[in-house]
Amino acid sequence: MATTFDEILLRGVRGGQIPARTQQARDWFRNQAKATRVQPETVVRQERARYKNRVSIGKMYLFNYDPKHKKTLPYFDRYPLIFPVERAGDGFYGINLHYLPYVLRAKLMDALYQLSSDDKYDEKTRLKIGYNILKGASRYKAFSPTYKRYLTNHVRSRFIEISSSEWDIALFLPLEKFEKASKREVWADSRRMAK
Repeated sequence: MATTFDEILLRGVRGGQIPARTQQARDWFRNQAKATRVQPETVVRQERARYKNRVSIGKMYLFNYDPKHKKTLPYFDRYPLIFPVERAGDGFYGINLHYLPYVLRAKLMDALYQLSSDDKYDEKTRLKIGYNILKGASRYKAFSPTYKRYLTNHVRSRFIEISSSEWDIALFLPLEKFEKASKREVWADSRRMAK
């Protein structure tokens, strides 16, 4: 059974789009993903072949999360789409791209592509990423509202690893599921923080 990622990737490849290699291809995949209607719960269930028990720094993941301090948080994303940045004793820090509106996501991702370990965009490709790199470069300033800590014992699903050839698809699939605030409110806060 073809998954959401497989279907969009196949349409692109048949149309001559090579994922992540050119801005034109990135834009094509992002537009296809944005027009796709899918629920995060469905994606988590259908992507069993991608399940991982733990995250690796610089790879992209989607998972279900139930924050420890959800009662006091102003809002949170139930299905984070993250690049882990560094490990913490009982979890990890990562940038959750869902906290940015689509335009800022695209700008940040375009900047992050400069940190790719290679230009093959295959299963070995990852971002050579760290907090100091993000904090020190102005081209990554939009990362600020996305930087979050995740506790391993509050992860409620397996981690779904997103291949680097599918980063642009995941980036624009409407999988964010914010609790306690609308995505417009979250994105307005993120715009303010990113300035």
